[in-house]
Amino acid sequence: MSDVVAIHVNGESRETKAGTTVTGLLAQLGLNTGRVAVEYNLEILPKSKWGDTQVSQGDRLEIVQFVGGG
Repeated sequence: MSDVVAIHVNGESRETKAGTTVTGLLAQLGLNTGRVAVEYNLEILPKSKWGDTQVSQGDRLEIVQFVGGG
């Protein structure tokens, strides 16, 4: 097994360490986990599963960040 996997985040190719969870990926990206929604391989991933879901080679994630204000 490779130490690095290639994934797609918001349409851009990215590499991350094998075994990285969605929570870990969000931390790598510097995103506030309280203000995002994650679509994982075309399915909305419940926040309760972020810590258990490891990204794998070729996975596609869409991360939407909520912005407050008016």
